[in-house]
Amino acid sequence: MRKKTTKQARGSDVHTEVREELAPEYRFDYKKSKPNRFARRIPRDVVVVVLDSDVAEVFQDPKRVNELLRATIAAVEKRRKRRAG
Repeated sequence: MRKKTTKQARGSDVHTEVREELAPEYRFDYKKSKPNRFARRIPRDVVVVVLDSDVAEVFQDPKRVNELLRATIAAVEKRRKRRAG
């Protein structure tokens, strides 16, 4: 196998090889991309998480998800304090 020179490694050959290794669902044509029209609606300090469909069926709104996560955090912190103290 022939080694690629630095000039060849920077060329499109490397990108082509990587793209061939990726599964079809990970191939993305950036020439067809568009800005996210909803991005301005999301506050900067918010993290967006995608739920699996079975989880989304149980939690219909973000308030319920956040309540459960906060309760879980409180339980974990309480358990840590017991172990440490």
